[in-house]
Amino acid sequence: MKLASYNIRKAVGRDRRRDPGRVIEVINSLGADVVVLQEADRRLGPRPTALPRKMLEDHSDYIPAPLAANDVSLGWHGNAVLVRRGLEITDTQRIELPSLEPRGAVSVEIDGKLRIAGTHLALMRRYRHPQMRALRAALARGETPTVVLGDFNEWSLTLGMEELHHGFETNVPGATYPTFRPVAALDRIALSPEVKLKRSGVHVTELSRIASDHLPIWAEVSLPAAAVPEPRSAVEHAPGAPG
Repeated sequence: MKLASYNIRKAVGRDRRRDPGRVIEVINSLGADVVVLQEADRRLGPRPTALPRKMLEDHSDYIPAPLAANDVSLGWHGNAVLVRRGLEITDTQRIELPSLEPRGAVSVEIDGKLRIAGTHLALMRRYRHPQMRALRAALARGETPTVVLGDFNEWSLTLGMEELHHGFETNVPGATYPTFRPVAALDRIALSPEVKLKRSGVHVTELSRIASDHLPIWAEVSLPAAAVPEPRSAVEHAPGAPG
């Protein structure tokens, strides 16, 4: 399976224009089975989604996982998960994370065989550590192979991820922030031992450099033979998004 993570900055690009169409175009170009999003909803009021559901339905091959706590958001604390049509969502979870500012995480189970979690951690490491502990505890309740993707807001390549080392192997695909000259690998992946990482990388295109202030990351993973989901029947390539 191919997984991806993308901080879409509420669909506001480097040019300060809010343009959900080009964000969807970047998402389509990833070619992933599951895409975890951060900052998918606005922060104020009822937190309306930055990616209209109708636009996703009409211009992508993805279905938002049912994670929102209201009728206007796409996710939980801005964390959303898009699943390609043809894959079955067998479980969802919203996870509260401790912080001075509202933070959370989400997870979805695909075909009962792979759990994918998405998160957006705090700016300060002293808050990220208890958040990772809470995330690890919430995900440890089951035995399903698990992959965590998201914006961990960690600038160091050697420190800061220790709380996930118990039970997960972390991966840094590359520098993702800021898009005009990436120097920080804020977006990362953590895999439980049952999940094998085949390849990972940063999705760099002319459009992804302007659609947000983060570049998307992706990972190709393999599961134990007994846990491999059935082949999907959906169309492989999604139609293009509006300009």
